[in-house]
Amino acid sequence: MSPRGFYSDDSEQPKSKRRLSPTEALAKIQRYCAYQDRSHKEVKTKLFEYGLYTGQVDEIISQLITDGFLNEQRFAKAYAGGKFRMKKWGRLKIKQELEFLGLTKNCIQQGLKELEGSDYTKTLKQLLQKKAATLKEQNPFHKRDKVARFAIGKGYEPELVWSLVKELLPD
Repeated sequence: MSPRGFYSDDSEQPKSKRRLSPTEALAKIQRYCAYQDRSHKEVKTKLFEYGLYTGQVDEIISQLITDGFLNEQRFAKAYAGGKFRMKKWGRLKIKQELEFLGLTKNCIQQGLKELEGSDYTKTLKQLLQKKAATLKEQNPFHKRDKVARFAIGKGYEPELVWSLVKELLPD
């Protein structure tokens, strides 16, 4: 028996990746981008994983932008809308994640425009009510604090959270 487990063959060892040619990498990354909108950072990382050099990566990125496979504004809108609808994230968390992904301030603003309107406040109210219903806390101040911290942790603006918490959970 091998020291790492039951198997003595080398099937557990990570396989070394074959370096792709720029043409192969372009075809593969086009499928990757067509499946779902991606940020430039994600695509660059993937291309470097394929074993390409910086010059080749930059050429492929510009080709993808020209062909419409990569579009930061479109990505920002899809990302912001998706995280809000699916995970109920607030503007602050979405903005932080978009900054982490290396998007420009302009693209981030365009993405956050997807969250404007009454839907945002309505979703936050539902989130607060649902969380309040799950808490068994008797002290109203502690309950409000826990509910507010939950929503703020999801990326909602503290001022908005507290105004809605005070409205929904009176003393």
